[in-house]
This record gives sequence, C-alpha cells and structure tokens, in this order.
Amino acid sequence: MNASGTLQRRLGLADAVVIGLGSMLGTGVFVVWSPAADRAGRWLLVALGVAALVAYCNATSTAQLAAVHPESGGAYVYGRLRLGRWWGTLAGTAFVIGKTASCAAAALAIGLYAWPGHARWVAAVVVLVATAVNLAGITRTAGVTSVLVGVVLAVLAVAVATALIVHEGSSGALDESASTDVGPVGVLAAAAVLFFAFAGYARVATLGAEVRDPARTIPRAVVIALAVVLVVYLVVGLTLLATLGVAGLVRTTTPLSAAVEGVAVIEPLVRVGAAVAAFAVLLPLLAGVSRTVLAMATYGDLPSGLAAVSSRHSVPQRAQLGVMVAVLLVVLTGGLVTAVAVSAGAVLVYYAVANAASLKLTAEERRWPRLLAVVGLLGCVTLAISLLTQGVSM
Repeated sequence: MNASGTLQRRLGLADAVVIGLGSMLGTGVFVVWSPAADRAGRWLLVALGVAALVAYCNATSTAQLAAVHPESGGAYVYGRLRLGRWWGTLAGTAFVIGKTASCAAAALAIGLYAWPGHARWVAAVVVLVATAVNLAGITRTAGVTSVLVGVVLAVLAVAVATALIVHEGSSGALDESASTDVGPVGVLAAAAVLFFAFAGYARVATLGAEVRDPARTIPRAVVIALAVVLVVYLVVGLTLLATLGVAGLVRTTTPLSAAVEGVAVIEPLVRVGAAVAAFAVLLPLLAGVSRTVLAMATYGDLPSGLAAVSSRHSVPQRAQLGVMVAVLLVVLTGGLVTAVAVSAGAVLVYYAVANAASLKLTAEERRWPRLLAVVGLLGCVTLAISLLTQGVSM
C-alpha cells in the first residue's frame, strides 16, 4: 500500500512494451485497411510506410521527452514545460478529447462485433468493466493487457495463415479492376488513416510516473513496441493484398473476416479476435487518458479534485471515473465513424506539439537526431491537412 497517495513506479520494460502493443494492436489492424485502400489504391503499402515513418519520428520525440520528464501526462507536460502553458493545454485537451473518442470507438467496435443489435449497451458494459480493472491498479492493467495481446497475435497469425491457404494461387494484388488513379493527397490521406492504427505508443509515456528507470525503459519500450507492430501490420497488409486485392479491400469493411470467409471455425474466431483487440486497446487507453487528466488537474488546468490518487491501489481514481463518464456519454450518444474521425484529427495535433517540444531539447538531452522531430512535426501537419481534405469514412 502507498500511504502517501502518489503514483508508484511498478512497470518494467516488459510491462511497458505490452502496454504499447496493447494500445496499437487494436481495432485499427482489423478496420483501417478498407478506407486506406480506397484512398491509396495500389499504393497502400507506400501509405503504410509513410504512416510508419511519421509514427517513428513521433515515437522518438515522445520517448526522449519522456526520459527527460518522467511524469504522467505525456505531451501535455512536455508542451507546457518546453513551449509554454498554452501549448501544453492544447496538447492535453487534444489528447483527452481524441483519446476519449478512441475509447468510445474501441468500445463500440466490441459491441458491433459481439452483439450488433445492442452495440451501445454492450459497449457501455465493456467501459465499466475496463474501468474496474484499471481501478485495481496499473500492474493489473499490464497483466490483463499481456494476455489480450497474446490472444490478438494468435488470432492474427491464424487468420493470415488461413487466408493464404484458402486463396493459394490467387492474384488478388494484381486485380486489374482496382483503380490506379490515385494522387499524392490520396496516399497521404490513407497514411493518416493508417497512422490512427499506430497511434498508441505514447501510452507508455503518459504512464511515465509509473515506469521503473524511465530514462532507460521508456525509449526502449516505445521503439520495441512500434517495431513489432510495424512488422505485424506489414504482414497483414501484404496478406490482404495478396488474397483480396485492392478492389476486394475497398468492397469490405471487415477485410480479415472477408479473407477467411467460408472457413466455418476461423471466421467467428476473427470476429472474437477483433473484439478482444478492441478491449486490449481500451484498457490501457482509459488508463492513459486518466493520467493526462491527473496531470492537467495537478497543474491547475482541470479541477484540482481530479488530481487525487488512491493510497490503496496508487491510481487516480477520480480522474478514471471522470473519463469513464465522458466515454459513456460518447458511447450512448455518438457513433463509431464520428469517434474515429475526431480521434484521428486530435491525435495529430497532440503529436505535433510533442515534436515541437522535442525541438527544444538540448544536445545533452537529445537521444535521436533533431531532424526526426522536424519530419514528425511536418508529417503531423501534412497528414492532418490531408485528413481534412479527404475526410474519414469507416
């Protein structure tokens, strides 16, 4: 028990990597391929590369800032300390709004896969369960997330293997019916959609006050998690192109299910895997949002009552309950498409501030070349503009 009522450093490297994986291997890998293929066409893997590059630049900026400022709050704290209060407030507000929308999107995705006719109520129950797990303590969150990540990776492996066997000898990637009239803006818009699927690595940074040896652990955890997810996404993307082709991807909103369609046992397994993946995202995401709310309350940008930390479980219980209420409101009144669109735009603003804050690091504090922060900042702005011009539909 923590008598002082402060957050405790209980997460090691493996825990931090698992939380990062759980945040990224979620609904994105199951749903982003269709809208991305619609915009990028045959250039889908190029868009994936652009998204990965921007994500890597953002990850290095976030990781080195987290090593210097190992506090909960992520880019809210970094922006405030390095750029000024207004920039920090902008990042914090963008994160809370965007990730609250992401939480709602993950919960709604679970409802749509598990019980489509009652998706909202299933989503509401899932939010309550995830909050209860988080209130039990951050190590419990990491433990549950590790199990969920294992299940998701297993489901993806089975789905990929089955799809390749079922479609053996097909030439989906060479489907001539797919449109080739794709411009640079379309590729960038596709990259913005795919970036939404990557944008979970900063969850480790938002839990910075609970990581052991943060200067060493956080940078390693962020890079390892991002590298693993990139490999997984590349394998899944190549498999879907080889089996469904661009035209097939555009025609379906559930590409992994479509790739194994007709295989009696595997298709339901993929649907269950999608629901589990969404829950794996929701669990650490709720924890990360509550830590940013805690930081904003500590600095006076939100009501001070939200800064309370439980002495029994070392969690910001009031912040977590407040986030839960906000997510429930979105779940019961909003929709999945709206939630994804809001989250995609807000998260790019958040990472833009993180990159700008990283430019203020001294030579002694810097772990990666300054150029990466410049590329990350420009990338966030460019993807945000392309998202506005092309829109998001899922």
